[in-house]
Amino acid sequence: MLQFINPQPVALASAMTSPLLFDSVSDFAEGVALVRTDSTLGYIDGDGQIAITVADSNVTVAANYAQGVAVAQAGSYFGYLDREGQWAIPVQFRQAKSFSEGMAAVQGGTKYGYINLQGEWVIEPQFDLAEPFVGDRALVKLDTAYGYIDPTGRRVVPLTFKDAWSFSESLAVAKVDQLYGYIDPAGTLVIPHSYDGAFSFSEGLARVRQGSDFGFIDPQGDLVMATTLAFASDFSQGLAAALLDGQWGYIDPTGEVVIAPQFSYAADFSEGLAVVQQNGRYGYINPQGEWIVEPQYANAGRFSEGHARVQIGPRWGFIDAEGTVLTGDGFKGFN
Repeated sequence: MLQFINPQPVALASAMTSPLLFDSVSDFAEGVALVRTDSTLGYIDGDGQIAITVADSNVTVAANYAQGVAVAQAGSYFGYLDREGQWAIPVQFRQAKSFSEGMAAVQGGTKYGYINLQGEWVIEPQFDLAEPFVGDRALVKLDTAYGYIDPTGRRVVPLTFKDAWSFSESLAVAKVDQLYGYIDPAGTLVIPHSYDGAFSFSEGLARVRQGSDFGFIDPQGDLVMATTLAFASDFSQGLAAALLDGQWGYIDPTGEVVIAPQFSYAADFSEGLAVVQQNGRYGYINPQGEWIVEPQYANAGRFSEGHARVQIGPRWGFIDAEGTVLTGDGFKGFN
């Protein structure tokens, strides 16, 4: 699901100095990151310079750029900003999601349909919920049933499931009765409905849950890691965070513990680093479990396009993979 930035207001300093800090920030995407100071919104580049000015002062919420446009809210409705910060698609939708595969799910009236990058309807509003396209399939819901459509709007997998997820690695989670299994893009059941919980495939493995315990299966449905874990994340860059004896560590695809449990929080690896929490502070480790950025931040996010957002006091900035804080003038002189 699209996640918007909803910051807590913090007083603006008279002039921003090093390090470059804002009231709220997003991850970098398509070369820029959304930043906010008081009511001023804009996007900075990787050098900390203002790259995009949000022209409409009525915009209160914005998202990352995807396929050259960014969802933004003005008043009670949503539209899409172009790379100049102007409206590429005017505000008119009750809800809107990021573009993928050249289309975006939006709510026109009370129903969801899909528009193209010109803002034209390509699939008329008819669904109660709609998710972004992954390849040539999109998850949709009507009344209480889920199914899948193709880019023409044709229902290629009938809306018969009690719950379902978007496709990942050519398989999708689908629920029948009270149990979860996996289907292929044709809607054929390839892994039987036999799990109390199931999650998307990532790097060739998927988390499944039996009762309160987690394990992993392969695309053939074979259990490659028994459901004995108290909790685990999906695999990312060859490792998965796992809750072991009340603390977080990391396991490899065979289930071997490769980073000993020692963290109170552990996130997925991204760009070779993972954010973890120890003694109430956040830092970053490499796949060998070595500290690359010592735990020192009140909060922190994943690396994306060479930067990660970190909380410094009540405000937010960015660091690079060596832990150097991004500096610059921020909104100083911003029109």
